[in-house]
Amino acid sequence: MWVDIGITVFNVLVAGLFVLSLAGLLTWVERKQSAVMQDRIGANRADLFGWDPKLLRPIRRLGLFHPIADGLKMFLKEDYIPPEANKLLFSLAPFLSLFCGLIAFAVIPFCDKFQVWGKTVSVQVASLDIGVLYIFAALSMGIYGVFLAGYTSKNNWAYLGALRASALMLSSEIAIGVSIIGVVMLYGSMEIGDIVRAQQAGPHDLLFGFLPKWGIVMQPLGFLLFLTAGIAATKRIPFDMPEGESEIIGYFVEYSGMKFGMFMMTDFVETIVVAGLTAALFLGGWHIPYFYPAHTGGWITVLQVLVFMLKVCFLCWFMVLVRWTLPRFRYDQAMRLGWMGLFPLAIANIVVTGIMIVMSNG
Repeated sequence: MWVDIGITVFNVLVAGLFVLSLAGLLTWVERKQSAVMQDRIGANRADLFGWDPKLLRPIRRLGLFHPIADGLKMFLKEDYIPPEANKLLFSLAPFLSLFCGLIAFAVIPFCDKFQVWGKTVSVQVASLDIGVLYIFAALSMGIYGVFLAGYTSKNNWAYLGALRASALMLSSEIAIGVSIIGVVMLYGSMEIGDIVRAQQAGPHDLLFGFLPKWGIVMQPLGFLLFLTAGIAATKRIPFDMPEGESEIIGYFVEYSGMKFGMFMMTDFVETIVVAGLTAALFLGGWHIPYFYPAHTGGWITVLQVLVFMLKVCFLCWFMVLVRWTLPRFRYDQAMRLGWMGLFPLAIANIVVTGIMIVMSNG
C-alpha cells in the first residue's frame, strides 16, 4: 500500500511541477517571443530588489526575473471584491477554473509502463480506460468558473464576457470531441496510454515503409481540427472574444491580485493540457521515431519523459506563435467557424475514417 501511495505522490509531483513550472515560464515566453517577432527587445528590466551583480545580468537581460516579479505583484496587490458581488462564488470562480485545468492533465502519460518494485507503473497520475472522456469532462467543468466570475461580479461587461466564453467553449469543445473520434476508431481505445502505444509502429510496420503511424499521419484532418478547436478552447487570440479589450472588458474585469493571476494562469494551464493531449494523440506521445528499445525502464524511461516534455514545449511555442501572428476573429466569425466549419468537417472525418477502416478490414 505504501509503495502505491509513494508512486502516486511522485506522479502527482512530476505532473504538477511540470504543468505549473511551464505555465509560469510561458508568461516569459509570451513576452520574449512576441518581442522577437516584432523586432523588439522585450522584458529585460526586473532584478532582485536592486541587486544586480555581473553574474546575474545575463538572466536579467533575458527577462527571466519577470515571472518572479509578476508572482510577487499578484500576491501583494489589493484583493478587491465588488460590494454587490456574491463574495463566496466570486472568490470560488478562479479556484474552480484553475483546478479543472490542472486535473485534466492527470490522465496524460509521460512515458511507457515500466517495472518498479515488482509493480507495473507509468509516470501518469491516473490510468483510466476512459481517459479521453475524462479530459473533456474536466475541461468542460472550467466553464463554470468563467461564468461564475462574470455573473457574480454584477458587472454587465463581465457578464457579457462570460456569455461569450460559454458560447465559445461549447462550440470548440464539441468540435474537439468529434474530431478525436477518428483517433479512437483508428486505434481502438480511449485510454491515452494505449493510443500512444498503438502509434509506435515497428521497423517492419511503417506506413509507406518510412512513416510512423502517428495520429498526425493517420488523421491529418483530425489533427488540424483538434488543434484549431483546442486553441479556441483556451480563449486566447485569435479566439479571445471573452476578454477582447477592444470590444468588451472581459469576464474577470472586477478581479485583482492573485485571483486575476489565477485566471491568467488557467489560460496557460489549458494551453499546456491541449499541447499534452495533442502530443499524446497525434505526435506519438513519448515515442521517438525509428527508435525501438527492447525494454523500458532506466534511462529509456527518462528519455521518453524528456521527449514527451519537448513535444509539449514545442506545441506550446507553436500556439504562442499563432497567438502573435493571427488577428482576432469577430464573435460571429468564431461561432461560424466552430459550428459551420470545424463541426461539419469533424463529422466528415468520422465518415471517411469509418469507410477506410471497413475497406482495410474487408
